[in-house]
Amino acid sequence: MSDALYQQAINTLWGIKDLASAAHGAGRLVAPDGSALLDNPFCGDRVRIEITRHNGVITALAQETKGCLLCRASASLLGLHAVGRSAEEIVNVRQSLEDLLRHNAPAPQDWPEFSVFIPARPHASRHGCVLLPFEALTQALS
Repeated sequence: MSDALYQQAINTLWGIKDLASAAHGAGRLVAPDGSALLDNPFCGDRVRIEITRHNGVITALAQETKGCLLCRASASLLGLHAVGRSAEEIVNVRQSLEDLLRHNAPAPQDWPEFSVFIPARPHASRHGCVLLPFEALTQALS
């Protein structure tokens, strides 16, 4: 895929712009049980994830993301789907996302929006942008 087609797919065809703009879970929590702040030194993306948990399950998630559309869309997906999930489920879904990007695996049925990241597959340098919010959540859970 040419760079021009890639940019068109990222910005319009796949709905990444809408997902990033929705910013599900944007903000901060008053008293988080866990938090993590990660930076991507290659592109400047920065993600803060805060969570609360009860009995090993995420009960609230807030995210602050400064970065590209891919990173913001990925963080928004966490705000949309992470509440109600265990740490093990998050680790597994993060692996599913990496497999989608690196090994052409299908999107998991309960996270169908992962398909918006398919245009990033041939651009390994952008995989980190997509995975950064999931890395931050994994750290916040530990």
